[in-house]
Parts: sequence; C-alpha cells; structure tokens
Amino acid sequence: HQRGVRQDTTSEPPFILPAYDEPDAGVASDEEAIAGENGYPGTSNLAADWERAAHLFETKERVDLGVVGCNRGGLLVQFGQIQGFVPASQLVELPHELNSQARQTELAGRVGNRLCLRVIELDRSRNRLIFSERAAVHEEANVVLESLVQGDVCSGRVTSLCGFGAFVDLGGVEGLIHISELSWGRVNHPADVVTPGDQIEVFVMGIEAEQHRVALSMKRLNPDPWTLVDERYEVGQVIEAEITNVVSFGAFARVDEGLEGLIHISELAEGNFLHPRNVVNEGERVRACILNIDSDNHRMGLSLRQVYNHNDGQPSPYL
Repeated sequence: HQRGVRQDTTSEPPFILPAYDEPDAGVASDEEAIAGENGYPGTSNLAADWERAAHLFETKERVDLGVVGCNRGGLLVQFGQIQGFVPASQLVELPHELNSQARQTELAGRVGNRLCLRVIELDRSRNRLIFSERAAVHEEANVVLESLVQGDVCSGRVTSLCGFGAFVDLGGVEGLIHISELSWGRVNHPADVVTPGDQIEVFVMGIEAEQHRVALSMKRLNPDPWTLVDERYEVGQVIEAEITNVVSFGAFARVDEGLEGLIHISELAEGNFLHPRNVVNEGERVRACILNIDSDNHRMGLSLRQVYNHNDGQPSPYL
C-alpha cells in the first residue's frame, strides 16, 4: 500500500500520511491563480506548472510559496494554478505536544505567510503535489555548513536554552554554546548570560558537517583574562572582590570577569568560627590581599585576614 509514501530518494526517512493528510492537488480557479509565483512570469498554462514542479522535484531546488489555507493535516500553498500541500509533519518549529484544537490554531496562524519549500512528491495523474519545509531547511543547512570555517566569527539568534548550554540559529543550521563557553566567568545557568531571541556574535570552535553539529563560543571572542593577570595584579596588592561561592574550606571571590580567587578558611578571619558563612556570604563585596598568583593553572590566593596589615593597624571592617 503505497498511498502517501514519499517518493523522494534522499537519505531522509520516508513519512506516511493518514488519508486526511493527503488532499489531491487541485486546479485553482481564475481568481485563485497567482501570477508571478516562484519568480516565473504569470502562468496560465497548467501543463507548464506541472513541468516546473517536475523540474523542482528533480533538481531539489527550493521555492518560495504563499500559504493560502490549511486543514487539520497541514497547509495549502499556491503553485501557479496548482494547489499544493505541506503536511504538518514537514513543517519547521511546529510544537509536537499540541492537542488537535491548538494545532489547528497554530496552522491557521500561518495562513498568509510565505514558506521556503521543496517538492518531495509529485504525481500528476492523481493531482498530487507535496512540499516540505523541513527538506528545504535541510538543504539550506548544508549550504550554511559548507560556508562555515573553524575560527570564524558570525552572528546568530538564540533559539533555546537548556541546563548545559544555549542553541543558536546561524541561518539554517543550529549550533550549541556549551555553558562552559558562555563566559570566562562562573555561569550557573545559560539564562544568566543570554535569552531566547537575542542576536549575538559567536566564535566557531568546531564543525561536524555529517552530524550537522557546530560548536560555538561566546567567551572566545575576548582574550582569556588569565593571560593578562600577571600584568594587572601583583602579590601583596589589595583589591576589591565579590564573594561568589562559600564552601566548607573557604570562599571564592570574583576579582574581575573570568578571574576568581580562593580565600582559604584560614585567611578569612582571626579567631575561631564554625563555618566560612559566619564571616562572608555570596554577593558580598570585600577588600582582599593577593597572596599568590598562578596564571598557568588559573589560581589566585586571597586573604581577608591580612587586609589588617594594609589598614594602618586597624582591624579589618570585614572581621
């Protein structure tokens, strides 16, 4: 039973549409015929429309069409005097979890839009002309992937966030910024740095064309701050820092964007206390003395206790 089976011979898996998803392509009335679609001059010859459709199918070229209607199975598009069909399963960014009513509302909202499509099935004897937005985007992604080079800086739009990073649309292909590549500084969640919809610049770290994977970075647009730390700071210098994390053995403090130092519990204060939180808390700004700098291993030792020595013999205000 071959009804609805995709005839395209690409490597994409075939899809099978339920009967209601398979409307036959219809011949448009004079009022419905749209002249000038696809960059062709006004078409009044139905046979010529089928020839153009066959050419697009054979060459796998993409075509830009207007959505003229919808049903519960997908969208109707106008191709000259032929009414083609785009199954919902072949649409990009159509939420899968929608119930039937919400899905129909979503489809209806696309009427009047224009879509970049590719012909994936054609049967003139049955008046069937089926298009796919997914296949067109797949081709577009290949073009974008071929143009990308490791080390490139390009612009993109943040599409979604997850616990391990942010996905960015580069114009047909989606890349991932791992959470560790968002900033040289500490990032608890990608939402602390970017928001869906943001237009950002990214550095291309790596490309796996066959898997359609692109590794991106935001932090590499700027130099690693640890490469400049020896020029900007020295042992014995008293600096301002912000407490970022308090643990049982001490507290971490942000000295600058991407630069964190450790205040060991023994350097927090004189005397005895139960926990470092008895001395400092996250978000608190302090003055600390630099004890040591190890730029190769990205380590800096700090002290609150020794700020006393830089305070004209007066007790530190943080003790």
